Amino acid sequence: MLQLRQIKLRRGAKVLLQGAELQVYPGQKVGLVGPNGSGKSSLFALIRGELMPESGEVRLPKEWRIAHVAQQTPGGPRPTLEFVLDGDEELRQVQRAIQRAEQQNDGIHLGELHARFEAIGGYSAQSRAARILQGLGFAPDRFQDPVERWSGGWRMRLALARTLIARSDLLLLDEPTNHLDLDAVLWLEAWLRQYPGALLLISHDREFLDAVVQQIVQIQGQRLHGYGGNYSAFEAVRAERLAQQQSAYRRQQQEIARIQGFVARFRAKATKAKQAQSRLRALERMKRIVPAHVDAPFRFAFPAPKRLPYPLLTLEQAGAGYGDPLVLENVSLSLAPGDRIGLLGPNGAGKSTLIRMLAGTLPLRSGRRISARDLQIGYFAQHQLDQLHPEESPLQHLQRLAPEATEQELRNFLGGFAFTGDRVLEPVTHFSGGERARLALALLVWQRPNLLLLDEPTNHLDLDMRQALSEALQSLDGALVIVSHDRHLLRVTADRLLLVEQGRVVPFSGDLDAYANERWNNAQARPRTVAAAVPSRREQRRREAEARRRLRPLKQRLQTLEKDLASLAQRKQQLEAQFAAPALYEPENKAQLRALLEEKRQLEGALARLEADWLAASEVLEAQEHG
Repeated sequence: MLQLRQIKLRRGAKVLLQGAELQVYPGQKVGLVGPNGSGKSSLFALIRGELMPESGEVRLPKEWRIAHVAQQTPGGPRPTLEFVLDGDEELRQVQRAIQRAEQQNDGIHLGELHARFEAIGGYSAQSRAARILQGLGFAPDRFQDPVERWSGGWRMRLALARTLIARSDLLLLDEPTNHLDLDAVLWLEAWLRQYPGALLLISHDREFLDAVVQQIVQIQGQRLHGYGGNYSAFEAVRAERLAQQQSAYRRQQQEIARIQGFVARFRAKATKAKQAQSRLRALERMKRIVPAHVDAPFRFAFPAPKRLPYPLLTLEQAGAGYGDPLVLENVSLSLAPGDRIGLLGPNGAGKSTLIRMLAGTLPLRSGRRISARDLQIGYFAQHQLDQLHPEESPLQHLQRLAPEATEQELRNFLGGFAFTGDRVLEPVTHFSGGERARLALALLVWQRPNLLLLDEPTNHLDLDMRQALSEALQSLDGALVIVSHDRHLLRVTADRLLLVEQGRVVPFSGDLDAYANERWNNAQARPRTVAAAVPSRREQRRREAEARRRLRPLKQRLQTLEKDLASLAQRKQQLEAQFAAPALYEPENKAQLRALLEEKRQLEGALARLEADWLAASEVLEAQEHG
């Protein structure tokens, strides 16, 4: 078994663990939880031998093989299926040995190697790799594509697939669902339940933890605290312990106050002095109970919108996309205050496309988009994190939206998103992904939207922030449309589910459990061999030619946008050079400075619109290439 004994672990000047103990048995599945920065990923690095403890020891059976997802993003011309198979090192070793034995005409050794190849499932290895790739959302006719042809998010899925096919006794997974859609999360959940080895899992998805793990280990106060059961059981036990601790704390505070009152009254009286001194000594020896608290520094709510028109937004027979066929067509949807809609569907089906159609950032190719006069949209998507100004602080970002508000008002608001003290003044460039996501949400909340569009809002958010977001969304006065692979968030916020699939948007009559069952049954019905799943080479070439023809207008559109972006970026550099000249700020150049500032404002607006168009077109291209 894996054992950690009296571990002291430090990262830089910060002590992450002190006297930490942990035992993980063969086949045990453990969820590791704790706030961002508490040391979860560092603990994984310690187990892998990449970090050394300051004191204590890590014991791991010599024969145990550890598998983990590589940190670097994969690339290169290696075919997708072969890249995944490379994760099975023993398979590759036996294959290389067979090649050498064939070259040496060593018949006896060759027979032994073929027996070993069969024993390790070598003849079914391609089928195993194909099932993993399909489970994670890869289309069979793309299995021979070079790894370098996939985008960043898909390459991360490939790295996960390569890890899953590896032969391992201990599997370390750090936020494996971050780059997955709900369908892939459901598949991975089922795969991990059947995994025979020991599992250490870091995840901020409570339903994923509930379905997979049998024990929770919490990092708190530089220690590792074990709880039997899944995450829901952990929350129940922790709540009970916190309640007991708070009750004991109140009783002790009452006792302390009583003793201090006695001492204050009788210390100066000769007849009571000894008793007073005795009670003071008892007070000094008393082991103090700290007040119970839950490490959840987030407190925010969506303020009431200024107006709530009815309806807020309507799509009539709407279609959108680039080239033919459209990603979505004949979409009719009306949104009113109080609507809570969750979008379901496989990756690439058009969920993000529908969100952008509603947001108005993707022009319609057919139909109509009718918005209310007082519509105020709050739109959150992952690419918006990149639109934050790296050199500016959270306070400066909020001052852009609310120049009339006092600094203290803005500080109080940002404090609800855990930006406190000097952190509100630090440049965003030094922030983690989670901090950037929290800031983007804070800016969205401040604007008091009456229509909230959320596209995977929980990526990079920890459990406490996800819980705070779910509570805030439940009290939202306007309408909500959300895409998320976090089923807990969907369950507590969405009253109606829409299925986006095969170019259509239709109501889904069941609940999330029914959707999960449907997807699992579909996955089980998929072809189980590569030969059955992969088309002939002639058919594949025909499909590739058809895809190139269909995607040519979209790629041309992207090239045009890239040229326009490059031109505007060049002009922006020229303006920045002009602003660096001290002479520009002389009184006689005031008019020139004002003109340049106005040009800069218009240029930044045009850049933002072009970047949004480019991101939308890029995501649609990826959806059509991989769908």
